[in-house]
Amino acid sequence: MTAEPPATETTEPPMTDAAAAADRVTMRFLALPHDAAAGGLTVAAGSVMEWIDQAGYACAVGWSGRYCVTAYVGNVQHTRPIAPGSLVAVHARVVHTGRSSVHVAVTVEAADIRSRQYEPATTCMLVFVAVDDDRRPASVPEWTPRTDADRALGAIATSRIAARDTIKKAMLGQVYTEDTAAPRSQMRFLAPPSAVNFGGAAHGGTVMGWIDEAAYACAAAWSSDKAVAVYSGGIHFLAPVRIGHLVELDARLIYTGPRSMHIVVRVLSADPRTPAEKTLTTQCIMVFVDPGTDGRARPVPRWEPELAEDVRLVRHAVELIHERERIVPIPAALTLQD
Repeated sequence: MTAEPPATETTEPPMTDAAAAADRVTMRFLALPHDAAAGGLTVAAGSVMEWIDQAGYACAVGWSGRYCVTAYVGNVQHTRPIAPGSLVAVHARVVHTGRSSVHVAVTVEAADIRSRQYEPATTCMLVFVAVDDDRRPASVPEWTPRTDADRALGAIATSRIAARDTIKKAMLGQVYTEDTAAPRSQMRFLAPPSAVNFGGAAHGGTVMGWIDEAAYACAAAWSSDKAVAVYSGGIHFLAPVRIGHLVELDARLIYTGPRSMHIVVRVLSADPRTPAEKTLTTQCIMVFVDPGTDGRARPVPRWEPELAEDVRLVRHAVELIHERERIVPIPAALTLQD
């Protein structure tokens, strides 16, 4: 986020050693069978994104001392699959703060339960906004780098702000209508009580899980049920999803590379009493590949758009690819340094 709402003014005490230690969190657990993707061989990207959001939330709240909402998740790079039954460690650390925002870098590691040799599997950056009791943006303590790794990660975080703003504007500037012939997957349901967060709305990680499910259905229909997500980005949380409200997910294939499928997912929500009054709550783009028996991505059928809206969205996808190339990657090894 480049422009934050004015934060509620508060007086913050000087940062103590205990507060300095509050700038990072590590969660450790076992990847369970219900975390698996279709086929059961790997953990679903949606499960990984839920873990990321949970660790990031704990880190942001620990630093700010306030309830926080997920505002953005960017450049989720799934670099290696995680098998169910693996040991998982999710490391989250503060890397930058704004007036009311806390920027958190997250790395997910996984290890065979016998070897205990952890290897990085996913990295990403999240932005949380701290809010007061009236759900208005509230100021957070300023984070100051203490180590070389802190300074390097802080520089990466600030370098991404301009590109993130450009991507957000480009994505929200697109118009999606029914005048399309693109492969799509649509889901509709009521947000269940089990999805609730501490603020009474659907948890950001849960919404990301829904996004992955809709995108997978679209990718699998176009290629095969072996399709897996390798990238999720531009995940902007624009409005909360209220428990009991109607949720509609629309996943649309907008571009294919030689071995990749680029899918935009839009999450809309409405009060079930007025279902026509939908609000766009979340939007993101996901990239899927179809791995062969050797684990390498296989060629996928090419999407050839003909209608004007589909042609426009192909151009949009290519523009996003170029914008993502400007984003400095997060070295997993750097996030694990003290």
